[in-house]
Amino acid sequence: MITKSQLAIVLSKLEQFKEPNAAMEQYTTDAEIASQVLWNAYMLGDIKDKIIADLGCGTGTLGIGALLLGAKWVLFLDIDSKTIEVAKRNLENIKKQFKIKANANFMVDNISNFNKKVEVVIQNPPFGVQQEHADKLFLEKGFEVADIIYSFHKIESKRFIEKISKDNNFKVTHFFAFNLPLKMTMDYHTRRIQRIRVGCWRLEKQK
Repeated sequence: MITKSQLAIVLSKLEQFKEPNAAMEQYTTDAEIASQVLWNAYMLGDIKDKIIADLGCGTGTLGIGALLLGAKWVLFLDIDSKTIEVAKRNLENIKKQFKIKANANFMVDNISNFNKKVEVVIQNPPFGVQQEHADKLFLEKGFEVADIIYSFHKIESKRFIEKISKDNNFKVTHFFAFNLPLKMTMDYHTRRIQRIRVGCWRLEKQK
């Protein structure tokens, strides 16, 4: 069984975006933060032997982390085919280091077309900076396909997430706050590293 610290190290070595798309808000999911959220999800019983969707998977950090922690099946979805190819390479490289018996599927498609039922959604969607309400689309899709959702958003989205969750018969059960380091990867970035306040919300469907 991989430890939390080992998970962070492994995720930090994954291949990341070579030419990130600003319009898609393609930012690397920080390995340390990803490992913390995934470990918490594992301890809550939301990873091991679960069928999980990593929506807007990017280079696969969250989904691969879930596989390393014993997920039964992970579906990787992203609209960018080049990014999906990176995620595939990352998983193949991980399989050379660890015995992963679980299944994985990769899908290139728009989030609106995803209709497969899963047990858990783990996602780091666009925050809606470039495309307004982009994160709302991911939340709504999560409500449709899973009973448990882990979703990253800006801290300022707290009230919005609480309201939309309640409106869809979901409840916020856990909240994890972080200072997310954004590296200088876009032309408009002025700092080598800028830290922004983000949170990961655990949402659970009410029976």
